[in-house]
Amino acid sequence: MHHEEIRKLARLEDAHWWYRERRHLLAGMIRPLRPGVALDVGAAGGGNTRVLVAQGWRATSVEHGEEGAAIAAARGLPVVRADACHLPFADRSADLVIAFDVLEHIARDDAAAAEVHRVLRPGGTFLATVPADPRLWSAHDVAVGHVRRYTRASLLALLRRNGFEVRCCRSWNVLLRPVAAWRRRRVSGSDLQEPHPLVNRALAAVVAAERYLDVGRLPGISLLVHARRPADLR
Repeated sequence: MHHEEIRKLARLEDAHWWYRERRHLLAGMIRPLRPGVALDVGAAGGGNTRVLVAQGWRATSVEHGEEGAAIAAARGLPVVRADACHLPFADRSADLVIAFDVLEHIARDDAAAAEVHRVLRPGGTFLATVPADPRLWSAHDVAVGHVRRYTRASLLALLRRNGFEVRCCRSWNVLLRPVAAWRRRRVSGSDLQEPHPLVNRALAAVVAAERYLDVGRLPGISLLVHARRPADLR
């Protein structure tokens, strides 16, 4: 992701409806887990690392870019600069790895998935989000450095061929998909902008409604997956 997009993300993420709801989803997914060692791969400025720390995890922001790593460090977070395809951590050393909106930026996503599998302990958890549906490809994807958008089948295949068991894979941002599709046909770059406060509140309410609706099987803007490295059988 371009340096300017990273700076914009860090400036907006605390209040922006999309990032706030994504943090809510992350918090809900890790709540049942016993805190341990966690890696936030592709952490940008560390917004999601802060969620991990708040719930008791010994979390590290893993960020390739200088700009994002500097922002995360300024927030007081442990930071390691690294490529997701070459994680500088020992085999079986992490209890949890998250990669929220990361895999779509990586040409060699198999290499990244294999590295996550390597650093996870047996039984460890991998949580990831990715943009969904190649039919939604737009100038926004180009502007933020996406290589692909995933289908449910392509995401599951990526994880399974790299040794993961998939516990859950569901759509997110389903209700706003028609709006996003319409908007992205009309923009010439990234649609990461600061919305008007009233618009921000309205969009937050819409996306939060999905917490109570059974819409995870319907087409959405993103996919959210919960996978694990299988436990040793001995």
